[in-house]
Amino acid sequence: MKRLIAILALVALLAPIFAAQVPVRVAAQDNVRLTGPQSGLPLGFGPSQVSPGTLLDGAHRAQEQNQVRIRQRVIVRVSPAPARARSQMMADLPRRPMRQSFAEVEHDDCVEVDDILGVQPAEGNRLLMFTRQRQILSARLGESCVARAFYAGFYVERSDDGRLCVARDLLQSRAGASCEVTEFSRLVAVSQ
Repeated sequence: MKRLIAILALVALLAPIFAAQVPVRVAAQDNVRLTGPQSGLPLGFGPSQVSPGTLLDGAHRAQEQNQVRIRQRVIVRVSPAPARARSQMMADLPRRPMRQSFAEVEHDDCVEVDDILGVQPAEGNRLLMFTRQRQILSARLGESCVARAFYAGFYVERSDDGRLCVARDLLQSRAGASCEVTEFSRLVAVSQ
């Protein structure tokens, strides 16, 4: 059965070649005078066609170049901090028998966007931001915002200075909320 299919496929592939040669043979048998050598070549491979050398020469020519202007804006995505990174940052704190808690201390009004590694919503309408300097920053959101909307991280449009600033830049959650940061503070471990 497989041999039969293979033979039929071969016949189907060779049929157009034989069909193109049949009119030439019939014309030759009828003693009809052929005009020129190109009429005996099947499938349009005559000298009137473009030669393969010409096609290759055209491939080596330089292509036309056009000017393209790309106008874009860069949006940075800050995702939630991986659990492993959060636990590692907490594990690196010195272990003491005394109970530790965190206190907020003042921080600048701006943060470098590239320094933010991850984010996590916290109580009191705040976002905890984990930085490359191994700091934990608390960002208070505006009154009309809910920190839980940022459970999957946020987007921020990159400004010219590359910083995220209070009362200037908008944080956009993946759920569609758009909020402004009203205050930054830094969390430091204190013993009680």
